[in-house]
Amino acid sequence: MKNLLWILVIITVGLVSCSRSAQHRQILSEAEKIVSAYPDSALIILEEIDPADLDMDSLKALYAVMVATAHKAGDNSMVADSLTKYAFEYYRDNDFKRFLQAGDLYALHRFWLGDGSGSLSLLDSLLSLPNIPDTSKIELLHSRMKIGGQLLDGSRNISAIRQLLEIDSNADAQMVYKHQLYLNYCFVGQNDSALILLDELIDEARNRNLAEQEFEYKYEKIAVLEEAGKYNESNQLADYIIKNAPDNSAIPFVRFWKALNYLNMNDYKDAHEELTIADSHAKKFSQEEYNYYESFAGHIRDILTFKNEGRIRIIPLAELYNTQRDRWFRDENTRYEQKQTALKAANRALLYKSQSERKTYIIVIVSLVALIIVAGGVWLLQKRKRRTVEAEERAETLQRMVDELQKPSAPTDNQEALRRAMLQQLNIIKMVAETPTEQNREMLRKISSIDSNSKGPLVNWENIYEIIDNLYSGFHTKLHSRYGDTISEKEEQVIVLMTAGFSAKEISVITSQSTASIYVRKSSAKKKLEVPEKDDVISFLRQELSR
Repeated sequence: MKNLLWILVIITVGLVSCSRSAQHRQILSEAEKIVSAYPDSALIILEEIDPADLDMDSLKALYAVMVATAHKAGDNSMVADSLTKYAFEYYRDNDFKRFLQAGDLYALHRFWLGDGSGSLSLLDSLLSLPNIPDTSKIELLHSRMKIGGQLLDGSRNISAIRQLLEIDSNADAQMVYKHQLYLNYCFVGQNDSALILLDELIDEARNRNLAEQEFEYKYEKIAVLEEAGKYNESNQLADYIIKNAPDNSAIPFVRFWKALNYLNMNDYKDAHEELTIADSHAKKFSQEEYNYYESFAGHIRDILTFKNEGRIRIIPLAELYNTQRDRWFRDENTRYEQKQTALKAANRALLYKSQSERKTYIIVIVSLVALIIVAGGVWLLQKRKRRTVEAEERAETLQRMVDELQKPSAPTDNQEALRRAMLQQLNIIKMVAETPTEQNREMLRKISSIDSNSKGPLVNWENIYEIIDNLYSGFHTKLHSRYGDTISEKEEQVIVLMTAGFSAKEISVITSQSTASIYVRKSSAKKKLEVPEKDDVISFLRQELSR
């Protein structure tokens, strides 16, 4: 019964869990189909899942990967994607491709938390693994290129970008990789290599009629020529852009580069004129764009002021750095708020989990109670039915034995036939004791030739003593002769029935006493007969009476 209840409980909990897990798996599958192209829509779909409800490790890991992938594809903050570490550890020995994907997302999460060096170390360790599929390797290299570029990790980033150029043949991607490669060449001071790549990009953009990108590459070439010390070439390219795109928003910066070229050529007059023109154009900028422009132009202006006036003013520099400091503080505050938001989300998830578990417990308890009631009812009905059947079978058997016993038999001197009749009568007495219904009691009185008296004895003891003597080698006669003066009549009856294999309960029915009284009389007789404490009284008496 107990095992049945546990099986029913396990089945109920399993069905609830499987149903919910199947629903979660369907949602995750739908989100994965669109996460790369429509990350915002994927996030909306994933909102249907409460992370606290994910009781399977595989679903929890996949959920973490899907949410982080949507954040990555949408170029959103990944501060809150702390579950990527869990997914990374889960897939380590389960799914190599997912392991690489989770590792990429975990590295980006660490970068967003400010651990840039740890992020790059993780990506480099993953890229060093053997047999990485090209699709996974491209994703890892993309992240490596992006993070390495922001951390100015030019020398190692160059190797990563070259690998991308080798394995990703997409034409648009090739232009992006070359552009990133030229930037990293600039970071490490390889300006000639950077110029070669820029010329290739300019030619490719012109051949593909990408005018906007061609202009962008030419504008960037002005700065690289200045860094390479080719000031005249830089100014010539700047004049070409000014002539062909006089209203472009980049003109203030083009003028700035000309001012810097003249300054490096010790032509302070032309440098001042170009910077003045650049300042006039920059007034059209928004405040944020102007601050960016001023972070470059302010330094040149201070140098020219020092050259003309022989002094450096600190206030403009202080204003610039204060602005940068305020921006840094805002960024840090934003990062802190994102962390707090992630913690609040985690707390909400724990709260939802607690509420969900409470609901689950209630459902399980209610189901368990219902199952116990149903199972208990079924068990009781079966028990009652079984008892009824057993009682009917015993009554039929008893009636059959009585009929056979009362049936007249042919005269015989066969001692074995007499023994069987006595055993049969003893069995009838035993069966009545097992099922002491009033009907059975009356039947026993008739067999024992005792008048029907509800308060009288059930058996004729003289008849019982005779049966015991015949079946057990005169046991009663020997007992009564030797110990009749020592034990009482009730104790003698108990011992006689115990000799015939009657239980304490059966003896209590036949002698009309309680079971406790039977045990008391047994103990009393044992004490009077001086039976050793560890010996059985029946075995002791048989041994004593056989001497």
